[in-house]
Amino acid sequence: MSTIDTVARTRMKVACNRGEFAEKLAIVGRGVSTRTTVQILAGIMLRAAGDRLVLSATDMEISLRLSLEAQVEEEGAIVVPGRLLVEIVRLLPAGEVTIAYGGEEGLAELVCGPASYKLHTYGPEDFPRLPEIEEEATFAVDREAFLDTINRVSRSASRDESRPVLTGILVRFEGGKMIMAATDSYRLSVKETALAGGAGQELEAIVPARALGELARIAQAAAVDTIEIGVQENQVAFGVEDIWLTARRIDGQFPNYKQLVPEAFEAEMTLPREEFLDVVRRTSVMAQRKSPLRLHFAEGELTISAETQDVGQARESLPISYTGEPMEIGFNAEFLRDGLESVPEESVRLRLISPLRPGLIQGEGDDFLYLIMPIRLAG
Repeated sequence: MSTIDTVARTRMKVACNRGEFAEKLAIVGRGVSTRTTVQILAGIMLRAAGDRLVLSATDMEISLRLSLEAQVEEEGAIVVPGRLLVEIVRLLPAGEVTIAYGGEEGLAELVCGPASYKLHTYGPEDFPRLPEIEEEATFAVDREAFLDTINRVSRSASRDESRPVLTGILVRFEGGKMIMAATDSYRLSVKETALAGGAGQELEAIVPARALGELARIAQAAAVDTIEIGVQENQVAFGVEDIWLTARRIDGQFPNYKQLVPEAFEAEMTLPREEFLDVVRRTSVMAQRKSPLRLHFAEGELTISAETQDVGQARESLPISYTGEPMEIGFNAEFLRDGLESVPEESVRLRLISPLRPGLIQGEGDDFLYLIMPIRLAG
């Protein structure tokens, strides 16, 4: 990947289909920064060249770029306030949209049928340089497998930006398999996915969870079977059809997740996932104000309960194949629910050591694990 040099243009005129323009803007608009005081990052760059209109946006963590067919009368580039442009084009009548910029007073004119708008623009020379994708340096990964892996682990990524490494997802390709891991220090998700025919290559990067979330959103409705991946220095690029998302790699050392998983457990039980999850969802209603969800294991029975002072309490039991000493352990209700929802199989395995040691949730296979820290229970 090299970089795109943005050349300031004094004029631009281009026309395109309103429907396709609105659809593409809705996608690229998700890369517009909403929290910056740097005005240029709140804009979408429109670049007209050849027979294409290229749309780009970035918040310096992720960038989105795509193009659509257009009738280019004058080549050039402008940057327009992103959210405003997305909203205007979404509401325009059907037909052809013309965008013209003559350099006067920094205004771009947007016309569609009887509707006409004039928008202030930013100088394209101030727009950040985005990585240029060299497709011969990328490799393809099965789309469904990639999306499934993201969906299984992403809930465990931290939202606390004071620890940037934990806001990312470790993505690794090695030995014909893809591995993703995420942790917020209270739970850990790890998913290993075998790649068809041992495809792939050696790669390791910590990618912002938000970037992979946006990629999943984009790729969900794609008509292609693969996602293109490329890496250079501090950037990772993902391609879906004609859409390219680039993300800044997070610097730092991701926790050694293999060392976090206990080697042995004292108790292991298999439960019907849907029934277990339904009980957890119902009782969680009473686990408010950070109150824990209590799991009490006795011979042949699991009782799940929650109580919040001045709100109420819930208690429900289900039969299980448990024969050990009675044990009670507390978990964060949301974290437990997330773990169970991340298992697609009909049965879920729950492995425990003690009320003060982490529990492990797995499906019927060993390709996914969800480690969850307990909450110390009063009394």
